[in-house]
Amino acid sequence: MFEAPEQDAVVPSPSATTASRPQLIDRFGRVIEYVRVSVTDRCDLRCFYCLPQGFHDFEEPEHWLTFEEMERVVGAFTRLGVSRIRLTGGEPLVRRGLPDLAGRLAVLPGLDDLSLSTNATQLARHARALRAAGITRINVSLDSLDAERFREITNGSLQKVLDGLMAAKEAGFSPIKINMVAMKGLNDGEIDDMVEFCAEHGFTLRLIETMPMGDTGRKATDHYLDLQVVRKRLEERFDLIPGVMPGGGPARYVQVAGTGLTIGFITPISQHFCESCNRVRLAVDGTLYMCLGQEHTFSLRPMLRDGASDGDIEQAIRSAIEIKPERHEFREQPAKLVRLMARTGG
Repeated sequence: MFEAPEQDAVVPSPSATTASRPQLIDRFGRVIEYVRVSVTDRCDLRCFYCLPQGFHDFEEPEHWLTFEEMERVVGAFTRLGVSRIRLTGGEPLVRRGLPDLAGRLAVLPGLDDLSLSTNATQLARHARALRAAGITRINVSLDSLDAERFREITNGSLQKVLDGLMAAKEAGFSPIKINMVAMKGLNDGEIDDMVEFCAEHGFTLRLIETMPMGDTGRKATDHYLDLQVVRKRLEERFDLIPGVMPGGGPARYVQVAGTGLTIGFITPISQHFCESCNRVRLAVDGTLYMCLGQEHTFSLRPMLRDGASDGDIEQAIRSAIEIKPERHEFREQPAKLVRLMARTGG
């Protein structure tokens, strides 16, 4: 039987202290206050655990939600009590005009936090515009600091990512979180190097376990690394104390005593966090995914293009939240999901 550990302290969001704000509450009493909005399922990298080489089965552009449609959906969510939005992909920066969408969303009443997940390959060109548009925090995928190993994992250029990170730092994003998928026999020997890199630059490090999403994700589980083991090893080297970070995600944070470094552990397999799940995902085609590890979905695109009112959209969202499942089954049924992470949305 799963027994939840003692939880790190949680900093209440502004929405949590505003009694007059409505709340979206699912069947299990969880408050849904966070939506991840995928602006594209396309990506300019091919991380082997996410998109297979030669993959071209992307969503047709005519099925993409327009920025106006995304603004309507996010507006409905914020009126219902959602206070955090993260723009994701695929790689969100391959879609043109992303700062325009960010600017539209940043001014929506009730939105307290607008953030971005990116692989940073194109961030050097866009960092200032995104910051000016209202995005304050970014998460950057970075699995290796070795150029050859990075190319092996992603088929991309490490230098482009590093250039993007430095541009983001200069533009004033804070915090900047590094997302490292920790993989046994592949990059587990670099975790200490990544800790030092993040400490040097003032970044937050988040270590993530591999997840069996689609054939690519299941192949990656050959490199599965239990982060409970990694945390114990880090505790032997560093004095780790409970920490907190802004954001509504699932990481459990610790701080390295005597430093400004914070490390997060995202553990969907070894120590799932479903009992505190506060999020849903909106895919680029208008599909709401209620759980990363289940098939419960609700399609908003047809009603958006058939004259639905704002009230209709809000009621549809309420109905969708009612079918959000209690938890994923990554450990019990690893072969269950056939869709890729990029299609689900970050």
